[in-house]
Amino acid sequence: MKHQTFFWFVLPSSLAMLLFIAMPIVSVITQSLYTSHEQVIVEVENCGPFGCTKSVTIDQEATEALRDAEPLGKFAGAENYLNRSHLASGELGVFWTESDGFGDFFSKVFNLPLYRALAFTLTFTFVVTPLTIVLGFIIAVAVNSATQVIRGPLIFFSLLPMIITPLIGSLILFWMVDARGILGHALQWLADDPTLSVKASTPLMWIMLMVYGVWHAAPFAFVVFYAGLQTVNQDTLESAMIDGANRWERIRYVVIPHLVPLVTFVALIQMMDNFRVFEPIVSFAAQAHAQSLSYFIYSDLGGETRLLNSAATTSVLTIIGVGILLSPVLVRTWRDFGKG
Repeated sequence: MKHQTFFWFVLPSSLAMLLFIAMPIVSVITQSLYTSHEQVIVEVENCGPFGCTKSVTIDQEATEALRDAEPLGKFAGAENYLNRSHLASGELGVFWTESDGFGDFFSKVFNLPLYRALAFTLTFTFVVTPLTIVLGFIIAVAVNSATQVIRGPLIFFSLLPMIITPLIGSLILFWMVDARGILGHALQWLADDPTLSVKASTPLMWIMLMVYGVWHAAPFAFVVFYAGLQTVNQDTLESAMIDGANRWERIRYVVIPHLVPLVTFVALIQMMDNFRVFEPIVSFAAQAHAQSLSYFIYSDLGGETRLLNSAATTSVLTIIGVGILLSPVLVRTWRDFGKG
């Protein structure tokens, strides 16, 4: 392909990436280096028939003039990243010197807002991602082995969690785990505890959020693996059967090696998606038990204060976290590509 042809071929996608990916990231990074201006406070003396009194009030005109002069806010550098709401570098040093051991240190660290959100985000990601891959693969193998008559209905029901809107799906599960719902009542019966409530228990809420995560994401893995199963070399499978390989051995030594690139692809997509978990927390009203990094950003952007600088800082830290999380898989993929 000629250089000029290649240039015009990649120009639209390059412009789209520049406008919708690169520029917003640069904007967020810039915003994270500033902090909001403080309100200008002035002392006013009010005099009346019975004397004068002094009061403190906000000078709205001076405050607005300051914001108009510096719309991004006051330059703070790395202060937003190191304060207590984010990396809390000062608090970590104090905790380290005052803690009796690693257990006490980590218990104090995970009481900090960002680290508490990071703990749930990482737990959700590393639990839901492998379970999604395994469940999606099992469903794909089962559907692929089914007869042609029932294969269509099986595919439809397997894709149902993906068809349902995430917010609606999580609300349905939320109602089911209520004490009056079928799952909530079943849990009370199994535990022989009529007062058991998923909504009041942090461990149960975490488990329920992860169950929803696997239920919602498994259809995507199923679709990818089912498509990959259609490309497995049938001659190789027949040769394995002739050599006496049972069903499990054929899956282990023929099917799984063939699907390894797809496993890598699904793992990348699911890790990125799970690391930004947000909808289930809102739908389950689980803010008191679980907060993710995405919900942390949402909290900063909501309300009357609208802490744009804090939200930008958390967004940058989230981008860095995703990069660190995906780096081993990307490096391995690059090495395999180089060997190929």
